[in-house]
Amino acid sequence: MDLWQAIVLDPILDMIDAPEFLAEVFIGGLMSGVMYSLVALGFVLIFKASGVFNFAQGVLALFAALTLVGLMTGTVPILLTQVPGMEMPPWLAIIITIVVMIGMAFLVERIILRPLVNQDPIIMFMSTIGLAFVLEGAGDILWGSEVKTLDIGIPNSTFMWADIQFQEFDIWAAVISAVMVVFLALFFQRTRVGRALRAVADDHQAALSVGIPLKAIWVVVWSVAGIVALVAGVMWGSKSGVQFSLSLIALKALPVLILGGFTSVPGAIVGGLIIGVGEKVAEVYWGPLVNGAIENWFAYMVALVFLLFMPQGLFGEKIIERV
Repeated sequence: MDLWQAIVLDPILDMIDAPEFLAEVFIGGLMSGVMYSLVALGFVLIFKASGVFNFAQGVLALFAALTLVGLMTGTVPILLTQVPGMEMPPWLAIIITIVVMIGMAFLVERIILRPLVNQDPIIMFMSTIGLAFVLEGAGDILWGSEVKTLDIGIPNSTFMWADIQFQEFDIWAAVISAVMVVFLALFFQRTRVGRALRAVADDHQAALSVGIPLKAIWVVVWSVAGIVALVAGVMWGSKSGVQFSLSLIALKALPVLILGGFTSVPGAIVGGLIIGVGEKVAEVYWGPLVNGAIENWFAYMVALVFLLFMPQGLFGEKIIERV
């Protein structure tokens, strides 16, 4: 009875006694989930176009954020010296960083993807691991390894509404991610390029046989994934600083993908929200029972349950194979 009370009754009573605090925890979890979803979106884009899990997506976010900070501060690559008068306004630095990410998409398609057409998925997956290490090393050489402050003008003040505390930055992050989700959903469902992406994911050879330009499709999807990585890098970098641990957010995106499904854009969002809310609530109300740190492993335990009972995720496509 004591165990039942500690695990179930006491947390429920705490939630009932302080509904405003529960609302703050819930909203904080939603905002964290939005940040996870931004990273997961990049994985979904690459997987839909190539059927390969892009291990480098987290490092893409890191590299984009490093490039943006370097341009805004007027830092000379490799020399790591700031030149007075070379600082760029955020809007110009963002545009140039987008151009850099699109250029990277061309290089990835030419150097990595084109030679590996129709190879086993595990080979392409290993190539993305190599790409992750190359980009991480390049970012260190070009921009240095120290923690950098990123400020693009998004307000970070707090305000109260209905006795609940909100952060303006979190609201902005939620709005930006919602806009991106709507755009990507329309892009995949309503455009010729989106339909071509789905065809390429189903069968590379069949897509080529009906005239779909595989090289161009891959450049487009890696460019879009790079832009998504830039947004994710800006959000996370503005919140906790641009540092190399930023690339590790890719690991938290894994449970998000398992919950939502590797091929679903809405699934990435829903999965991120579930993980964000779940880990915050678990940490606050059940963390004291196990000396805290539930937030670090909660997402992976939820993902394990889904793998056992719903391996395709909430919105993933069911795979039926005849044996």
